[in-house]
Parts: sequence; structure tokens; C-alpha cells
Amino acid sequence: MCGRYVSATPPDQIAAYFGTEEPEASLTASYNVAPTNDVYAVLADGGVRHLDAFHWGLIPLWAKEAKIGSKMINARAETLGEKSAFKSAFKKRRCLIPADGFYEWRKNATDPKKGKKQPFFIHRPDGEPYAFAGLWEVWRGPERDQEPLRSCTIITTTPNDAMAEIHDRMPVILPSSAWGTWLDRDNDDLDLLGQLLVPSAAGLITMHPVSTQVNNVRNDGEALVDEASELVE
Repeated sequence: MCGRYVSATPPDQIAAYFGTEEPEASLTASYNVAPTNDVYAVLADGGVRHLDAFHWGLIPLWAKEAKIGSKMINARAETLGEKSAFKSAFKKRRCLIPADGFYEWRKNATDPKKGKKQPFFIHRPDGEPYAFAGLWEVWRGPERDQEPLRSCTIITTTPNDAMAEIHDRMPVILPSSAWGTWLDRDNDDLDLLGQLLVPSAAGLITMHPVSTQVNNVRNDGEALVDEASELVE
């Protein structure tokens, strides 16, 4: 799964990179973005791209309570067309979720069922942001006068060779050549869209171990992505 990532690039730079206008409201930079936080997502409307804030954890239209979103921070690429929570959004409400990198935890090599896990920070070697494939939804809740809540999820797939060293899943990272196809709301060719949901090239991945300080969602700051001086045993 992808359960923690970094979003520290200023919104004007994110907007320029993805070819959008700047968002109406700016989010605070975070080196420890966690589920249920508000995050940036890029979506398109009539061919025009927008950068907006979404609740991380997709809340399906049929949900009775918003808290179900905390269980839907990720969507498996292999089952998007089957799951009731995601299949409608897969057809019409796709987005890109910008990230400066993400964290993943490697199990203890000698005893995977015991011991602490070693966190790693994964990012692009060239320093550019990732564009995670995502889905978004608008939830209006059971009360008619309730403020609509926009939410999103990150799509995951099997790992490339680099990621396989530490985990069995990774976020789908879309190249810029695929952004237009993915964001096009008139495109309902699910077979074509599904072909985009594959592991990224190994060359887009570099990683290093980081401190277990990242384990606590209350911790934040640039030091979280520094290489750890000592590894978890």
C-alpha cells in the first residue's frame, strides 16, 4: 500500500509542473502526509486542468459515514472495475496526485513476523515530483444540507524490481505522456486505461532508509527524509 508520502513543493510550482492554475486555497507543506489529510490532486474539466484540495481516503457515493474513507486510501489496480467503491470513479473521475516522494516499510529480514520495520524514503533520482494515478469522488452524505466532501484515493500495483526489494505493492506512477489520457473524462475505454496501471520503470525509483520518526504521524519536517545514520534491527 501507499500510506504516507511527502508533499512539500509550493503550490505554484506544482501548478506549473502539471499545467494548471494555482489552487484557490494553499495546503501546508508536509513531509509526512497521512490518511485523512487534505492533499492536492490534478483533475481535468473540458480539457482544462485544475489543482484542488481533496480529503485523502475516498468516500463512495453510497457511504453512510465519511469515516469509511480511512479504509480507502488505496485502490488496487487489478480490481478497479469490480469494486463498488471505485468502479464509477474509474470510468469518470480520475486524477493525478502529486508527490515529492513516498515512504514504505521493509519487514525484518530475519523474522518478517516480528521486530520493527525499517522505513524508506522513495523518490525520483532527478528530484521531479511523482504523478500518482488516483480516483476522486464527491460525497454529499445522508443530510441534504451537508457540505459536499471531495475525496481521493491512490491506485497501487505490483512493484517494479527496485520496489520489490522492500514491498509487494507500489503506487501507480504515470509518465507525463499518459496524463492527458488518464484525465480525459470522455475516455471510458477501461481496457486502454487499465494498460496504464503498471509498475513504473525501475529508473524512476531511488531510495534510502530513514529514521523511524516518520512512523508517528505527528512528526513532520524536512529531516524526516534524511538518510538514517542507524538501521532498525
